[in-house]
Amino acid sequence: MYLTLAWRNIWRNKRRSWITIASIVFAVIIALFTRSMQLGSYAKMIDNVVSFYTGYVQIHSAGYWEKQTPDESFIYSDSLAWVAEQTKNTTAVTPRLESFALVSSGEHTAGAIVIGINPVSEDRITALSRKVTEGEYLTADDPGILLAEGMAKRLGVGTGDTVVLLGQGYHGVTAAGKYPVTGIVTFPSPDLNSTMSYLSLKETQFLYGAYGRVTAIAIMIDNQKHLSAVVSELKKRFDEAYEVMSWDEMLPELVQMIEADNAGGIIMLWIIYMIIGFGILGTVLMMTLERTREFGMLIAIGLKRMQLSFILFLESTMLSLIAVATGIALGIPLLVYMYYHPIVFSGRMKEVMLSYGYEPIMPFSLDPMIFCVQALAVFVVAILATIYPMVRTLRLRPVNALKTG
Repeated sequence: MYLTLAWRNIWRNKRRSWITIASIVFAVIIALFTRSMQLGSYAKMIDNVVSFYTGYVQIHSAGYWEKQTPDESFIYSDSLAWVAEQTKNTTAVTPRLESFALVSSGEHTAGAIVIGINPVSEDRITALSRKVTEGEYLTADDPGILLAEGMAKRLGVGTGDTVVLLGQGYHGVTAAGKYPVTGIVTFPSPDLNSTMSYLSLKETQFLYGAYGRVTAIAIMIDNQKHLSAVVSELKKRFDEAYEVMSWDEMLPELVQMIEADNAGGIIMLWIIYMIIGFGILGTVLMMTLERTREFGMLIAIGLKRMQLSFILFLESTMLSLIAVATGIALGIPLLVYMYYHPIVFSGRMKEVMLSYGYEPIMPFSLDPMIFCVQALAVFVVAILATIYPMVRTLRLRPVNALKTG
């Protein structure tokens, strides 16, 4: 009976009910859109890092990450790669020998990160071959070098030109060599685009005098949610001579930036919820004031105040459920479209984002928790907005109420 009364009361004044529903629907869509955009941008940042450079997991010799020199490299074997490849949820594994060097051409010199790679397995992790915008990709025995576009411009070189590398190799030996520019690679991140260079693993080992050695084994996995399980399993499979590090351990500054931005985003969402709550409160309070005489009459003929308040609660709950369900139904196709057609910035905004090291794109996320959490939050806000009208009803005096209107 209570449900029937509440349902009929909702539609006695259709305009008022539709106004309330519309306000909650708008709130749900705004909350979904905001949170999806925020989580999508975080996912894109992480994807940029792991797919352009680090991979999801790396294996080093113990203590390498603190010094990051060829002296902390280790002997590489196919059996080590096999152990990593056999770990569940691992999709690609590649060895790397990484260090720093000065790259020069003529009168121009620039500092560079030099990475020795297995071209085939590296391409499975970073899709490096697809980033070659000029020249050709490396082969296993290629004597040439790949330069990032920004570095090539600073040095004033192109494919076919020769650059000189000078640095410090394994156990202090002098690392020096001349390499023809095989290709130019372009990264969306300005930092990577101005510092990266690639040699074949064999050439890099020769350059640094680190024969048969690597500084890292980079690993790609099928899904971010499996990261903890993969790291835990790898730590069991590799002894104390090695350290297993996930991308968030290697890049704590990125994690801190995401956490700080996420906290700001949550604060903004709560501000949105507060605005929504006051809007819903105003609508519900208006509904209550319009029906004051009706409530007074119901109490006068024997309906208990608690029962009346419960009916009001049911009305608000039904309205909120209808509105939240409608908001999700409208929000899902919107976010699906935005997921497959992200916002691509151009002009001044593109330049600003590139200057901060971000791709000029605003991606969206379809994480199911977005829909659950935001819908629940708006629903709770809508329910809380009915507390004051319910309390007001509990204190209602039938004589005064019947004089109203």
